[in-house]
Amino acid sequence: MTQFSFPKLAIEAGNLACRRGGRLIFEGLAFRLGTGEAIALTGRNGAGKSSLLAMLCGRLRPDAGTIRIDGAPEIAPIELSHVVGHRDGLKTALTAQENLAFAQALLGDVALSPAEALAVVGLPHVAALPVGYLSAGQRRRVALARLLVSRRPFWLLDEPMSALDLAAQDMLSGLMRAHLADGGAILAATHGPLGLDGARELRIGP
Repeated sequence: MTQFSFPKLAIEAGNLACRRGGRLIFEGLAFRLGTGEAIALTGRNGAGKSSLLAMLCGRLRPDAGTIRIDGAPEIAPIELSHVVGHRDGLKTALTAQENLAFAQALLGDVALSPAEALAVVGLPHVAALPVGYLSAGQRRRVALARLLVSRRPFWLLDEPMSALDLAAQDMLSGLMRAHLADGGAILAATHGPLGLDGARELRIGP
């Protein structure tokens, strides 16, 4: 992977509140995520971790508060973010390489080729296979390979270690460390360790 450095940007969230089905999930949530920083988003099931990620990527409007990019206030966070949700979001009839090529064409700012990204996540041999034929762990690695085909400074990840074996978890931790070293930033909803020294914890709920 070539040397690259992201510009100095930060996501700033202030006094966020979220209601789902009329019920208050959280309120008064504030944080800043800047260059080279990682935040582990924790909390019990239903605390609102996935809802917060949905707010950051524009799929859900906060009931109160603000979300902005410090350094590029005219740009929405989703335009500078990679999002990998709890579900993989892959087209099962398309091959692994076709899924990554589609993501790259959609997101722009080309980084690695789909073939190179699959090699990095240890799956060069599945490039021509429809992802519907792959195991849960392999599909997860294909989804994570989307992080590598286009350059975006913010990685918003929902349970990124889900379905990964220990070797694949170590691989992902290495990719996240490299992203932080390039000046990227990571917000990951998680119930377990991310393998990132210095990651801050942002806990939602008790």
